[in-house]
This record gives sequence, structure tokens and C-alpha cells, in this order.
Amino acid sequence: MRRSALGLALATLLPLGMSAAQAGTASAAFTPTGFDFWVDSSVMGPIKSRVFRAADGNTDRVVYALDGERAGLDLSGWEINTNVANALTRANINVVMPVGGQSSFYMDWNSPSSFLGIPPQAGSSGSSSGSSSGSGGLQILGQGPGKSYRYDWESFVTRDLRNALHDRLGFRTTRNGVFGLSMGGSAALTLAAHHPDMFHYAGAYSGYLNISAPGMREALRAAMIDAGGYNIDSMAPPWSPKWYYMDPFVFAPQLKANNTRLWIAAGSGIPGLGDVSNAMDVIQGSPLEALALANTRAFQVRMLSLGARNVTYDFPSLGVHNWHNWEAEVDKMIPDLSANIG
Repeated sequence: MRRSALGLALATLLPLGMSAAQAGTASAAFTPTGFDFWVDSSVMGPIKSRVFRAADGNTDRVVYALDGERAGLDLSGWEINTNVANALTRANINVVMPVGGQSSFYMDWNSPSSFLGIPPQAGSSGSSSGSSSGSGGLQILGQGPGKSYRYDWESFVTRDLRNALHDRLGFRTTRNGVFGLSMGGSAALTLAAHHPDMFHYAGAYSGYLNISAPGMREALRAAMIDAGGYNIDSMAPPWSPKWYYMDPFVFAPQLKANNTRLWIAAGSGIPGLGDVSNAMDVIQGSPLEALALANTRAFQVRMLSLGARNVTYDFPSLGVHNWHNWEAEVDKMIPDLSANIG
């Protein structure tokens, strides 16, 4: 059973380079209503976030938007590929978009990413961007984020960034929301489960919510090598307490006990009208979404078995791993988010 599941996962993902958060066509965009917000991390140095203020000027209603696996160093994928910042601020919600964290899962890693204990090599390819064709593997010895230092994203978001937003902008530090796609969707649930004092709401779109299932660690290993040349073992040893700490299927009882309001969504993997601008949208996006759907359905069964009533599920009949669909999901989520934060 394990062998067949692993084979299916790798057969599906490896030929595609597992472009886990970049499938789907998008054009770069900069939202002028946002501003750069720099905060020092005690481990990672200065980290940029982008902040978008609520239309009514309130400081109580705050949501964090987490990026996908190929998070860049200049802008969040949410700003580059969608208009969700404007939609949320019009709903009188302040938006915080941390920038960076490629392949990090927004976790505090055990060590800087390395392979066979070899430190980052000067002159090797950097790790500021991934590849959709497997060339991220050329960056495994490169310098850069998470390699020249240890990723410390959970502590940054829940302590350094949180406190700076309060001290400098007056943002509320409790009853916040957090959402993300793919890697960011898994991370949103992890942060909400373990920091209920900060997050009362979490949304996961096309997330990998059952990462201890047969074959999933190996699939994520391939994804992280492709997305910047990162070693999953540097993040969390296999089947360790840290690994289970990151698995929504495992910590589902905490989400129920905390009564965290959840919005959980995944598409069918069948392309819709907005999903196809070139063949790669489907070749990459369909199998990735099918895997996310299987993970999300498993998480749904887990929550139902616990009797959880704090979740809205959305499973569109059409949709691949694509920014177009994640933007549409945010639009659907906004009324529920608005009613449950602040």
C-alpha cells in the first residue's frame, strides 16, 4: 500500500517538477495602496512584509496572507497574481503579506538547509526563486534564504511581526485571521492550531493537509528540491514530533478544541474556463490539485470524525492548482472571515 501510494505521488509530481504554487498563468502586478513594512528577525535578519490598510482605518481586523512554495523575495504571490488585497481592504480588513520563505512552510527549521552536511558554497546558484522544470535542484548548494541561515518563520510571524504591527501600527494581536494556498494553506492551519491566542480564523486552499500519508513526505521532498533546492530533512526529521506538529491531519483535534473558524477548499483538478491559457496550466495544475484534493478530503473526514462544526468546506466541480481559483476562493471567504475576526 505504501509503495503504491508513493509510486503514484512521485509518478505524478516528479515529471512536472512539482511546481506547487506557481501553476497557472499570471502577470506581475504591484498594488500601490500597499507599503513595505520591515521587521528584524533575531535569526533571519530584516524581513519585508507588505501591508494594506482597511478602508475604514480600523486596526482591529487583521488577516495574514501566506504565499506558496515558490515565494519570491520582492512581493508576495498574492500581490503579483491577484487582486485580493483590494477586495479585503474594501471589506475593512487589514492585510499583511509576509514576503519570502520559499519552501519554508512558515516553520522554524531545525537547521539551515544543506545536503550531506555541506555548507552553502560561494558562487553556487542562489535560492531566491524556484523552477517548474526541476532546475531548482541546481541550487541545493547555493547560498541564500534558509541556507546561509536557519529559517525561523513561525517565530517571526507569531512574535516579531505580530509585535511590530501592534507597536508601530496599533494592529490587534488577537482574533486575527490567516490564509494561504498550497504550502501556505498547510502553514495557515499549523499557525492557527498552535497559536490560538493570535489566530481565530484560518483558510487553506489546495493545501497539503495530510502530510504523513504514504508517499507525501517523498513528494514534498521532490517539491522542495525543485522549489529552490531545499532539504526537507533540515526542516523536520522524518516522523519526528516536529513533523507531526506540521501535519493538519494530526493536530485536527486542536483546531476543534480551539474552535478555530476554518475555511477549507480544493478544486477537482478538472480545468474550468479561467484555468487554461496554455497547455502547462493543465499539465501541471491538474495533478497537483488532484493531490491537494485527496489531502483535503482526508482532513475533512478527520474533522467529521471528531464532530467538528467549525469548518466551511468548498469543493468546486472545476478548478486546477491556479491563482485564478485561489483568488476566487478568497472572494467567497471574505464574508465569513469578516464575521469572525476582530
